[in-house]
Amino acid sequence: GIQVAAALGVSAGERALRRPVEIDLDLDCDLAHSGTSDELADTVDYVAVWETIEKAASTECRLAEALAERICAALLARFPPIEAVRIELRKIAPIPGAVRSAGVRLTRRRVVG
Repeated sequence: GIQVAAALGVSAGERALRRPVEIDLDLDCDLAHSGTSDELADTVDYVAVWETIEKAASTECRLAEALAERICAALLARFPPIEAVRIELRKIAPIPGAVRSAGVRLTRRRVVG
């Protein structure tokens, strides 16, 4: 249920509008330690996750696919405990009055090696 303004769209004018996108996010990570320690430092801080998403969305992308990939890459790079990211990104009212939302769903995993 994350909402953030994104510089997203095929045309330069559309990207300049920075319209909202909705993002549903699942992060796979081992929470055993933070579950017992009860310390923010031992988990993935969702405020920092939101800041990472906001920063990724501020850079222009033509396609929702590109923005979703950029967000996944940024989260995997910034938070080593995250093993996989599942994202559903929806552009709100891409065709006003005709389409409520359109978007993509993908999963990206940390490459081990």
